[in-house]
Amino acid sequence: MQHEEFMAAEEFCTYYQVEYDFIHSLHEYGLIELRTVNEKKMIPAEELPLLEKMIHLHYDLEINLAGIDAINHLLERVDSFQREITALRNQLRRYE
Repeated sequence: MQHEEFMAAEEFCTYYQVEYDFIHSLHEYGLIELRTVNEKKMIPAEELPLLEKMIHLHYDLEINLAGIDAINHLLERVDSFQREITALRNQLRRYE
């Protein structure tokens, strides 16, 4: 069984000075995952960098949840295209 690391949502909110309602809204919108461990809401460690980006988009740039969702989707597509380009370049190098 793989050991997973979590951060308590409450601690995250205190550290980043954001409201729990925002974190909960992101979860309800399907943008991040929250898990319940020992009756506490926890954020998986792999979600933290994405969550930090979403906080910046919302609080610093005043982008709403729909905008964050659209931006997140586009960034995922760009990342996918970059991986595909790298794979194609590697294939092309084999034929050179």
